[in-house]
Amino acid sequence: MYLHLGNETVIRQDDIIGIFDLDNSTISTKTREFLANAQKTGQVINVSDELPKSFVLCHENDGFKIYICQLATVTLSKRMSMTE
Repeated sequence: MYLHLGNETVIRQDDIIGIFDLDNSTISTKTREFLANAQKTGQVINVSDELPKSFVLCHENDGFKIYICQLATVTLSKRMSMTE
């Protein structure tokens, strides 16, 4: 199945490693460093120009991608459960 992240961006649910709340997870310096390094290497895709609320970490053939999303983690989780 697929998960719609907004702005015509759809990802496969099987590729999702985790869905994380930006406010809570970026308290950790390790997470901030991880996101900054991923941004530098082009592994971050910003789905919306609005205030981001979450990020979705996905497995890809060549590593991983991070989708920055304006939707809350609860909304994304509900969308996932609706397709199951």
